[in-house]
Amino acid sequence: MKNVAIITGGDSKEFDISLKSAETVFKNIDREKYNPYLILIKNDKWEIKIEDKLHDIDSSLKAKVNGKELNFKLVFMALHGPPAENGELQISLEKNNIKYTCCDSKTSKLTFDKFRCNQLLLTKNYFIANSILISKDEVINIQEIETNFNLPLIVKPNQAGSSNGISLVKNYKEIFDAIKLASVHDNEVIIEEYIKGTEVSCGILKIKDQINLLPITEIVSENDFFDYDAKYNNKSEEITPARITKNETKLIHQTTEKIYKELALKGICRIDFIIKNSKPFVIEINTIPGLSEKSIIPKQLKAAGYNLKEVFSICLEN
Repeated sequence: MKNVAIITGGDSKEFDISLKSAETVFKNIDREKYNPYLILIKNDKWEIKIEDKLHDIDSSLKAKVNGKELNFKLVFMALHGPPAENGELQISLEKNNIKYTCCDSKTSKLTFDKFRCNQLLLTKNYFIANSILISKDEVINIQEIETNFNLPLIVKPNQAGSSNGISLVKNYKEIFDAIKLASVHDNEVIIEEYIKGTEVSCGILKIKDQINLLPITEIVSENDFFDYDAKYNNKSEEITPARITKNETKLIHQTTEKIYKELALKGICRIDFIIKNSKPFVIEINTIPGLSEKSIIPKQLKAAGYNLKEVFSICLEN
């Protein structure tokens, strides 16, 4: 059997979410094929969990525990946010010839940079909300924002996940506080047109050489939008399959597959959209989507008739 390192943790606000995803993988991995080990990364410290005890392991995934040498050439990535979702961790794995279940370093770096990724998609004629990027300490020109954006508008960190640091601004005077909140999570902040419509999310994965599109999930938030509170504190309804037209379903699936191919995505990914006037506006690409019990992807897999054990094996085999 092959040893599998389930890498989790990280240095972002998504630390706890990463642990929950890793628990799902550890619980459902096929023990007849793989020996799973949890690898926790925090503040550049790498540790391996064995029998509820943590031991040091180096970044080449080699360790000696209780006189036994362990090394890994296969990783299941269950770390949301940096250093995995931005591609930094993949660089180290690639140098050590270690295979992993998510997008490569170059693609991950692009997709985690929401603004630049969406600007690239805009050049490829995808529907993208109008937006600008500002730095954390930049002097804000309110008149310029008033000229370019109608209210309400969205302010969010450029590189952060799990809807952390996002604000819906209904008054231009609120922009300063919204930027301050977003800046807690990143040094760059996006000010974006608010697209009012139906929010949906579509999972996708490749099985052998065949791309498989998952049932689309509709997201209905009790809050003004699908923020962290709605996502993780039971303040939203996630409806699978989404209550959208057949044409809209077809369009979301086509767009998801096209992006997956054009950006050379790998593994299980999830792309979020807002449908307005039957047009699918791309919100963001998730290259390491959540896998906890409350997460969207496990629900979509279940609706499609897959069980987690077989899907996790597919990810590792690919």
